[in-house]
Amino acid sequence: MPSNIRVRFAPSPTGKLHVGGARTALFNWAWAKKHGGTFLLRIEDTDEGRSTQEFERAILEGLHWLGLQWDEGPDIGGPFAPYRQTERAARHKELAQKLFAAGWAYRCFCTTERLEKLREEQSKNHLKPEYDGLCRKLAKEEVERRVATGERYVLRFAVPQGETRFLDHVRGDVVFQNKEVDDWVMVRSDGTPTYNFVVVCDDIDMGITHVFRGEEHLVNTPKQVLLYRAFEKPAPEFGHLPLMLGKDGKKLSKRTGDTALQDYREKGYPKDAIINFLCLQGWALNGTTEVFTVDQLVANFEVKDVQKAGAIFDLDKFQWLAGEYIRKEPLAEFAEHCAPFVVAANLATDAELRARWDWYLRVAHGEQERVRTYGELPPRVAYLFGADADFAWEADAEKNAKKHAAARDTLAAYGAWLDERLDAGKKPTDLRDETKAWITERGLKIPALFQPLRCALTGQAGGPDLFEIMELLGVPAVRARIRRGAERLAG
Repeated sequence: MPSNIRVRFAPSPTGKLHVGGARTALFNWAWAKKHGGTFLLRIEDTDEGRSTQEFERAILEGLHWLGLQWDEGPDIGGPFAPYRQTERAARHKELAQKLFAAGWAYRCFCTTERLEKLREEQSKNHLKPEYDGLCRKLAKEEVERRVATGERYVLRFAVPQGETRFLDHVRGDVVFQNKEVDDWVMVRSDGTPTYNFVVVCDDIDMGITHVFRGEEHLVNTPKQVLLYRAFEKPAPEFGHLPLMLGKDGKKLSKRTGDTALQDYREKGYPKDAIINFLCLQGWALNGTTEVFTVDQLVANFEVKDVQKAGAIFDLDKFQWLAGEYIRKEPLAEFAEHCAPFVVAANLATDAELRARWDWYLRVAHGEQERVRTYGELPPRVAYLFGADADFAWEADAEKNAKKHAAARDTLAAYGAWLDERLDAGKKPTDLRDETKAWITERGLKIPALFQPLRCALTGQAGGPDLFEIMELLGVPAVRARIRRGAERLAG
């Protein structure tokens, strides 16, 4: 293993940060941190039609939010700056000319129409679609004549005969027959370089020793290894991480789960739960421990331990894991994490929450064992913030309440009984045992009162302790909701 380990994460700012990309960044960061190496961030923005500064900012902000700090990058600089590919165009042009002069690339004048016709014929004859090497056979004089007349051309890499072999930390030794590798376009007719060319140029210039990336890049690796040979530079060691798959076994898509890191952040998944779950997409701490810390990840992560098979992105497991982290949080932290979601749901302003912070802590405490994300809290507690007459009843709550024949009369009678005790200065939480005795005296079972009462107070079929809810609502709201509940049940 090289003594000066250098790894990189090189996203393209053409969209939100994909969860697969976040996992790639996380694995590179953890491996570099464990081995005392350098973690570099490079922005691959050569797709100028789709790349935007907005997406770049979102990617950097998302990585920062995860706690991944890079040692070199576009925002902090470094000894191999610039770290945006479009800012390295002059260097790419210089290296392309170097390969052309050395005979590793040739000019191709084939038009789009010819290439399309070629692919159609190959498809008709059940042949692999590939370039047929026509322009590779052109005489030097013919090439110079066509250039002189201004004919447009691309630069193609001249793939040699033989085979290409490389070490993959996940898959072991990998061998490609060069005849299976097309003479691919290295520089387009407008002078812009392609991904496979610039990524190698930049990795060489930046001294990258290990390239750990998604499995979808495996088909590009033989092209890139051949480029290293052409530049007479040692190729880095590779590791191709398994695809993330939905529960249907297909590549993760919107059908089986959100695909962007930002989506899960906006839904209120705890950051540490996201990191933990992304690690489980192809790697395990010890085969039995599913909940672990970032420090445990760094201490134990090795790329060779990553599985080859696709990783199933199990949303149910993700939500379970998020709930595990939420239940371990100190109440004050949990409440703080939920507060922006409460504000976003228009239940209260931040100032209003701060003015009733002790009350809000009790609200949060009542739900901490029940929610799996911070974003689940607002709809569960909305009844505590709304007016007494205009909150909706869930269908299950109303069904539970109405299945008791005398629900309206029971609720009205209990409301009258409760009024006397509240007028005497008793707190709802002091009346738990007396209420149960009241139920027994009337020959009822507990659900005969508690289900209509919960429906009237919260509109929900389940939730925290009813007497704690009454304390949180306050006496005027409790009285108003019980009266209104009895009327609605009668209707």
